[in-house]
Amino acid sequence: MIAPPETIKVTTRRVSCDGATDIPGGAALGHPRVFLEIDEHGYVDCGYCDRRFILIGGPADGVDQSQLPDIASGASPSGEAA
Repeated sequence: MIAPPETIKVTTRRVSCDGATDIPGGAALGHPRVFLEIDEHGYVDCGYCDRRFILIGGPADGVDQSQLPDIASGASPSGEAA
């Protein structure tokens, strides 16, 4: 396994990703906004851009990310419930 291309530590279990949060030009260069739910593993990966969201203080916080499998469940387009 290899480490995800980008990791973001968060304080909430429900996060959103549009793939362009830190890119000049914004969402036009990203992907559709999806909402992701972090489960008992303590992290979730965006199915579009592979960005990994890690729950601070959760089981994946402080762990070698290259040793964890991808978890891309819980994605739903914006406006829909997960």
